Amino acid sequence: MSITYTSYLKINELLKLQQLQSDPPEHDETLFIIIHQTYELWFKQIIHEFGKLNKELQSGHTWTSIKTMRRILTIMKTLVAQVDILETMTPLEFNSFRKFLGQSSGFQSLQFREVEILCGMRFPLMKEAHKDIPKHIQILEQRMEEPTIWESFCSYLTKKGYAVSAERKNEQGLLFNTSEQNQQELIRMMKEDPETALVAELLVDFDEGLQEWRYRHVKMVQRTIGAKTGTGGSEGVAYLQLTLHKSIFPDLWEIRSSF
Repeated sequence: MSITYTSYLKINELLKLQQLQSDPPEHDETLFIIIHQTYELWFKQIIHEFGKLNKELQSGHTWTSIKTMRRILTIMKTLVAQVDILETMTPLEFNSFRKFLGQSSGFQSLQFREVEILCGMRFPLMKEAHKDIPKHIQILEQRMEEPTIWESFCSYLTKKGYAVSAERKNEQGLLFNTSEQNQQELIRMMKEDPETALVAELLVDFDEGLQEWRYRHVKMVQRTIGAKTGTGGSEGVAYLQLTLHKSIFPDLWEIRSSF
């Protein structure tokens, strides 16, 4: 049998994945499921692109790194835009099926934790939310051993002749401290090497885009459930607010006042 649009994309299987838990079925639960399933697909693609980006940076390839970053940035814009769709659902409409969600929570998104890990973040909740699923813990631990985007970028800069380093720290939070040595080299790079500087600016764009997505996510949750506890028992908005304004490439932000 020849491959068709339907068989290649597994459309029939895909359209069966929106299984409502509400009884009787609530209209807006379908939207809620589709939005979050779509988020997971985009997270998968970002992780896939991160793999290519790391490889290209470590190989010292400027233009393929730029091309890959531009794709990642476009996906980030799509993630932010999807919040607009979710916000067409009122608090009353969400509350009509919220009780059927049980202990499920966005905190349990394995793939978003993988994205954060590859961005150089480490904190207890990453494993805590998956402590009862050994396979998930194994995946997270494997990701923690992989190069982060910052490490790959430092490898790229080293190949370009800049004396930078990415030494991991042991405590929770961001994996790398700021470094005056790195910042001096980054300033020199920005002034002398426009192509390499473009790669750096795209990383700043991604950092800003991730913060934008976090902000939109926080405000969406706040307008939907207010100060209530999250469905998985998390602190909800209070916790999400703690994640705001955390730069994943702090050295690239610190040098802004030096020009």
